[in-house]
Amino acid sequence: MTDITLYELEGCPYCAKVKDKLAELGLGYDSVMVPRSHGERTEVKEVSGQTGVPVLVDEAHGVEGMAESDDIVEYLEETYA
Repeated sequence: MTDITLYELEGCPYCAKVKDKLAELGLGYDSVMVPRSHGERTEVKEVSGQTGVPVLVDEAHGVEGMAESDDIVEYLEETYA
């Protein structure tokens, strides 16, 4: 198990952007696929307070539910690049 978890949805371009950055930086992560229906995304809502994806959790750095792909990519660059 890694310290990084990414909540994502198959086919989501914003999720793909984050996954590309994780791959570029050589970071391993656990992927949690969320349901298509926002009403069924209880797990991601508990983590981040909202139902949108992507959402990143980085236990090693105390990040408990960062949303917005641009913010996540910036965080990964600043933390791991």
